[in-house]
Amino acid sequence: MDLSAAHMIIALLFGYLCGTIPFGLLLSRWAGLGDIRAIGSGNIGATNVLRTGNKKIAALTLLCDALKGAVPALLLVWLYGPQAGILGGLAAFFGHLFPMWLGFKGGKGVATSIGVLFGLYWPLGLVFAAVWIAMAGLFRISSLAALTASAVSPLAAYLLGRSDLILPAAIMAAAVFITHRANIRRLIKGEEPRIGKSKPA
Repeated sequence: MDLSAAHMIIALLFGYLCGTIPFGLLLSRWAGLGDIRAIGSGNIGATNVLRTGNKKIAALTLLCDALKGAVPALLLVWLYGPQAGILGGLAAFFGHLFPMWLGFKGGKGVATSIGVLFGLYWPLGLVFAAVWIAMAGLFRISSLAALTASAVSPLAAYLLGRSDLILPAAIMAAAVFITHRANIRRLIKGEEPRIGKSKPA
């Protein structure tokens, strides 16, 4: 079923607004950790929250950032169909990257992309999470795990028979690679910090 213009606008706005909620920043302040943008990478995501040493707040940030991708995708699929879910999910993802409340400077998108994939088709989200966990367990480098899982996701969509999700997965993967360009340079130099360790000044 083709989406009406009104439903497209609703999907995009709702998804974007969900994505702009800066859970890492809000939860860190609530926990008395200060402004998360002033430490480590300055990022508002779970990996940087973990650098505060508060694993519970980091885990909660990860969960909330994933939910803000999953909830709009799931809800919009239920209300208006798969096309609306894809649009809303992508809008949530880019809302996380470019939140208007923070001068369009947001997170790197990994947790939100996992949530979007789970919301659109849970087996695809499960593949992403499994690859991330496996790579993180082997190498203890969050960025490497994220980049690998993101790169695998379009292929996984194809192998799972969801050709409609290949392009959304590829768009998010490309954006994740762009947001991780500094990490990629450090990976090449062998300078990328391991999970739970401080980022070099």
